[in-house]
Amino acid sequence: MLLDGEVGYKLEFAQHAGSFKTRGMFNKILAAAERGLPRAGVVAASGGNAGLAAAYAARELGVEAEIFVPVTAPAVKVAKLGKLGARVTQIGDEYAEAYAAAVVHAERTGALFCHAYDDPDMVAGNGTLGLELLEQMPDGFDTVLVAVGGGGLIAGVAAALDGRAKVVAVEPRTARALHVALEAGEPVDVPVSGVAADSLGARRVGAIAFETAVTAGLSAVLVDDHAIVEARRRLWDDYRLAVEHGTAAAQAALDSGAYVPEPGERVIVLLCGANTDPSDLA
Repeated sequence: MLLDGEVGYKLEFAQHAGSFKTRGMFNKILAAAERGLPRAGVVAASGGNAGLAAAYAARELGVEAEIFVPVTAPAVKVAKLGKLGARVTQIGDEYAEAYAAAVVHAERTGALFCHAYDDPDMVAGNGTLGLELLEQMPDGFDTVLVAVGGGGLIAGVAAALDGRAKVVAVEPRTARALHVALEAGEPVDVPVSGVAADSLGARRVGAIAFETAVTAGLSAVLVDDHAIVEARRRLWDDYRLAVEHGTAAAQAALDSGAYVPEPGERVIVLLCGANTDPSDLA
C-alpha cells in the first residue's frame, strides 16, 4: 500500500529476528544442510543483525551458533543474541575485526561460516524480498530505496527486480563503501563511523553487490547523520514505526532531498531492520 502520497513502505523490520537478514541466513544454512552441516554448527560475524538472523535460523534448525560482534555493537542486539541461545564473543571496535575473528574460528573448528552479505546463498535469500514485493504490489511501483552496508540486500533486491523497477542505493556519508567503490571501479576499504555504523558499517562493499551495481547501473545517494536521525524520528512520530538508524537512512534520502522522485513516481522505501533501543523516541 502507498501510504504517503506516492510513497510506500516495505515493513521488513517486522521479519523474524528483526531484519531482512533472516531470509538470507535460512537460505544459507538450509543449502548447506543438504550437504550435511558440520558438528561445530555455524559461525557469523556481525554488527548485530546478521548475527541475530544466524542465531534465530540456527535455533530453528537445531544447530549451534557462535556469533562474533564488535564491542561497539548495541547492547539491545547483544542481549537478543543471548536470548536466542547463541554463544557471543565481542571483539574489536569495528565489524572488520569481528569478521577476522569469526574466520579464524571457522578455520579452527570447521563450523559453517555464514558471511553477513557477500555470499551467493545469502544474496539469493535476500532476493526473495524483491519477489515478495512484486506479489504485494500487483499494480506496480517504479523505484525502491535501499539502505546499503555490505550490499547483500541491494544485490538480492536488484537481481529480483531486474528490469521491473529502479533500485537506488542509500548510504550514510560516514559509511559509503558502495559509493566509493563505484568511483574507484572496484571495492576498496573506506573509513566508517556515524549513527548507522552498527548496521551499515561494512568497511568494504561485497564483490557480489559491486558487480550487481555495475551490471544493473544502480545509482547511489548519500545522506548525513542529522538526516538519518530526523528520518528515524519522523517514522516514529508519523507512523509509530520504531526502526534502527541504518533503516532510517532509506527514508532520509527522501526527507533530505538526496533523492527527488519525478511527479507521479511510485517509490517504495525498504525499512529493513528494527533491532534498536526505542527509548530515545519517546
